[in-house]
Amino acid sequence: MTVTDRIALDPLGADIPGESARLRALGPIVPVELPGGIPAWAPTGYDVLKELILDPRVSKDPRRHWKLWPEVGEHPSWGWIMGWVGVVNMLSSYGPDHTRLRKLVAPSFTHRRTEAMRPRVEAITAELLDALEAQDGVVDLREGFAHPLPMRFICELFGVPEELHGDTARLIAAIMDTSDPSPEHAAFVQQQIGTVLPALIAHKREHPGDDLTTELIRVRDEDGDRLSDEELLYTLLLVIGAGFETTVNLIGNAVVALLQRPEQLAAVRSGEIGWDAVVDETLRVHPSIASLPLRFAVTDLTVGDVTIPAGDAIITTYAAAGLDPAHYGPDADVFDASRGAEDHMAFGIGVHRCIGAPLARVEALTALPALFDRFPALRLAVGAEGLRQVPSFIAFGWQEIPVRPHG
Repeated sequence: MTVTDRIALDPLGADIPGESARLRALGPIVPVELPGGIPAWAPTGYDVLKELILDPRVSKDPRRHWKLWPEVGEHPSWGWIMGWVGVVNMLSSYGPDHTRLRKLVAPSFTHRRTEAMRPRVEAITAELLDALEAQDGVVDLREGFAHPLPMRFICELFGVPEELHGDTARLIAAIMDTSDPSPEHAAFVQQQIGTVLPALIAHKREHPGDDLTTELIRVRDEDGDRLSDEELLYTLLLVIGAGFETTVNLIGNAVVALLQRPEQLAAVRSGEIGWDAVVDETLRVHPSIASLPLRFAVTDLTVGDVTIPAGDAIITTYAAAGLDPAHYGPDADVFDASRGAEDHMAFGIGVHRCIGAPLARVEALTALPALFDRFPALRLAVGAEGLRQVPSFIAFGWQEIPVRPHG
């Protein structure tokens, strides 16, 4: 196929596994169209994606390496992408800039420091389970457990005052929502970025504390060469947003997968299958981020018999990689916690591997066993047809998870 035959990705992400399979049938890398008509390339298998992620000739800096960057403002329906590539943080940087920005945040998410956070994660988990236990009938597990656990913790870690919690959650949800490429939606996102985060920074300047926002502000004020005002703003957007939204889906997706497969849940409860394996298989089959925009070819790249021209955009297709039968076998689309999927790439690999991966694992490995221990009769209140994917080709999760905690 030629680039004139671009496949339009479903902006709602209604059937991410099915879409991944259809693209894979067309070749190892396929020209696609993102919401609003943005052209890009989609790797369709594990090996190709891994090769591109690790290739130093693939950048994440649109300002230097996306040939269409100067045209973004000319396309009203492309404005939504600015929440992903129009920011200046380690997600959208390359080379020395990426190294500099990552070094400012990474020390706060080492294994040792993350382990020190475990007691607070356990305390929040217990509080939320107590609240669920007091409810009868059907409850939304996403709203009552999977969302508030990582949300509350990341807000505490960054000193986000309670009055900004709701605005912060709505901002991240709006960035993840790719169902509306309209200029109005893009303008709303930018307005919220320019309101919520400056409010947080102003609050922490006035009320500094033992939190990561205060630390980043200190770096900015004492050594501006290491962190500009713009980088401070967008670094907070990245680490706060990624610090809770992806874990929401990890917890929710694992719960749904196990409740839909009682034989595997029984094996987990008996100790035959470990919770680590559940987390890895969830991230393989239902990665919290299905496709991440964008990376860019620094030079012409050859993938099989396809040439990706320098300056073209590439999406990072974690869902397609995790469901690749060439790597995981003919039943790659089947959730099997006994499989052993430690090599999944859902947290990324290489220099851009998610610095929050250890924290996400601590939260999931605390939340999941605690939930099923507290509610051994927990069951879904709807069938598979009653679960709705969040409106996004980027995020992979459920809008609500109706359950009956008491069976």
